[in-house]
Amino acid sequence: MDYGPLIEKKRFRIPELESFMAQDGFFDDPKQASELTKEYNRTKSLLDDWATLAKSKDDLADNRELAKSDDPDMAEMAAEEIPALEKLIEELESRVQYALLPHDPTEDRDAIVEIRAGTGGDEASLFAGDLYRMYQRYAESRGWKVEPVEASPSEVGGFKEVVFKVSGDEVFRFMKYESGVHRVQRVPDTETQGRIHTSTATVAVLPEAEEVDVELKADELHIQATRAGGPGGQHVNTTDSAVQITHLPTGIMVKCQDGRSQGKNKEKALQILRAKLLETKIREEHEKYSAHRKNLIGSGGREEKVRTYNFPQNRLTDHRVNLTLYNLDQIMTGVLEEVVGTLQASEMEDRLAELEAS
Repeated sequence: MDYGPLIEKKRFRIPELESFMAQDGFFDDPKQASELTKEYNRTKSLLDDWATLAKSKDDLADNRELAKSDDPDMAEMAAEEIPALEKLIEELESRVQYALLPHDPTEDRDAIVEIRAGTGGDEASLFAGDLYRMYQRYAESRGWKVEPVEASPSEVGGFKEVVFKVSGDEVFRFMKYESGVHRVQRVPDTETQGRIHTSTATVAVLPEAEEVDVELKADELHIQATRAGGPGGQHVNTTDSAVQITHLPTGIMVKCQDGRSQGKNKEKALQILRAKLLETKIREEHEKYSAHRKNLIGSGGREEKVRTYNFPQNRLTDHRVNLTLYNLDQIMTGVLEEVVGTLQASEMEDRLAELEAS
């Protein structure tokens, strides 16, 4: 695909954005100011990457030519630089491709993550706990912050359900692929005959919604304080700090009991409710306007079995892209870069093909 025309459009966009940003009263509309500022930064970054890509390609061509030199020292030096240049070009091409795609504003946002134990009883709840720890470590490796929202621990040490917020740079862009049914195959600690059991957990990743995305009307909300349960010490078990909110038109119910303050729990519960309503809104729009986009990687269908974790073989299989890796022990410590990168590349192919066709 020839990116030249698309790059030129982006180049012409820079002075337009600079003109908008220089106007008096630019910050009177904070939402518009934020969107235009982000677009400006993204466009500048794209043009910088495009210039670096062009230079790197020239450098690579020069080094390949110098590697054929009659001067052994010159040829060796040039040859040594070729692998690094090839890797840089590959990374830059990927970044340029992504930046040229129609921008999805939800990808810049923080995420609300829900993990629920599925089939498999105690083993399913233990697996839900393993997934929670895996995402915590992945978030830590990316410099993100994980904030617990609500949890229902199981008696064996896992979770029947756990909800948490992940905040940082482009969280939803990387976490959205985790939505779906995750299947685990392993020998439970309670299994005396060494038989492999299969259990599941369901993961839902929602982009955090802003107040302008979803309007919550007071008369459509039923808010009640409840007694917090589960571990957390004497305080959490003896105060009515937990908050449960039901959105009457849809029947969606959310609960938050992590914080000691009822006000903080109410604020978090409203965040989750907005995210759920935004997810419903986005899904309805996708179904209405584009049957194809609904099938893209990361569409997040909860009925979809997305991944299998086979512990005896140290194997992870992502069924959406036929990816099989034999480093499950590392992946469970949060090393998800290869998995996420493969999913992103597959989605990018589909979106670029759609862009080219249009």
